[in-house]
Amino acid sequence: MTSWPERAHDIADTVLFPAAESVDADGEIPPGHFEVLAAEGFYGLAANSDDGPEFDELPEIIETLCGGCLATAFTWMQHAGVVMSLSGTDNAAMKDRYLGALVDGSVKAGVAFAGAIPRPPKLYARRTETGYVLDGSAPFVSGWGIVDILQVSARDEFDDSIVHSIIPAVSVTGITVEPLSLIAADASNTVRLRFDGVEIADGQVVSVVGDEQFQAGQLYGSWINGCMAMGVARRAITQMEELGVDTESFSREHGVVRTRFDDALSGNYDIFQARAEGSNLAVRAAAALVAATGSSALVGHGTAERLVREATFTLVGASRPQIRTALLRTLSSDEQRR
Repeated sequence: MTSWPERAHDIADTVLFPAAESVDADGEIPPGHFEVLAAEGFYGLAANSDDGPEFDELPEIIETLCGGCLATAFTWMQHAGVVMSLSGTDNAAMKDRYLGALVDGSVKAGVAFAGAIPRPPKLYARRTETGYVLDGSAPFVSGWGIVDILQVSARDEFDDSIVHSIIPAVSVTGITVEPLSLIAADASNTVRLRFDGVEIADGQVVSVVGDEQFQAGQLYGSWINGCMAMGVARRAITQMEELGVDTESFSREHGVVRTRFDDALSGNYDIFQARAEGSNLAVRAAAALVAATGSSALVGHGTAERLVREATFTLVGASRPQIRTALLRTLSSDEQRR
């Protein structure tokens, strides 16, 4: 069997990248993209099975898929968080119902956790005798109309804990869906969800965790989400190489930033600074590709033009205030202007 990174490269180069321009132009991801990811086992990566990839292979896998088609990869990436949650849940009935289907990709999942992060939160959970009631908004939910279930994270209004629950990804009474138009990865079908007295039964609750545990999980999430920028940069570098451009300095910087991401995960570098450096690299590599491509890059939905928008997307997609601060410092630093 070929290695997991090799399989990712094959899917990216033969399925995702050839269709990326039409996905960008049409705003729709072909179902076959998700079907091939499922058939090749990529929906079960977070299950930590014996035949799964090594941990140090994950960045190359995710970067490669993001560089193939960011809209597809961004939608698929959300799934892993739900697999991880259900793998560790004490809710045996929920685990038995969904985990196997999530791992084989026959059930696809998304996440809605951004409402629980800000202070004050945007999405509250209020305890009742039989579960919780959700009120507020989940501001950035990708995969609507594509995924089957959604893990919703809300902050308990009394004890500050985080309530993770599973709901069907459908519009029901109490949930208002507002489509969002994105400058890149628009085919991810990203929406804002508003919750007005939505009842969640105890049987739908995956876990209730303290704020400290929730914040610790955000470190891993930032590490994974950094793969979007690194994948866009990787694709821009590859495209420049095909044009005969010397990309040695970009490739070397890509390796340095990737090492810093890994150092951040082990506590030896600042994850927010690593995220800023990754997006900064993506923006500059995409801009260099535009210059190398020439005037044809000004025509909409070409590779260079799309990568510029995708690099811009990574500046704020899955961001945090600390990342914004690091980005503004990095983008305006004297070192970067020299």
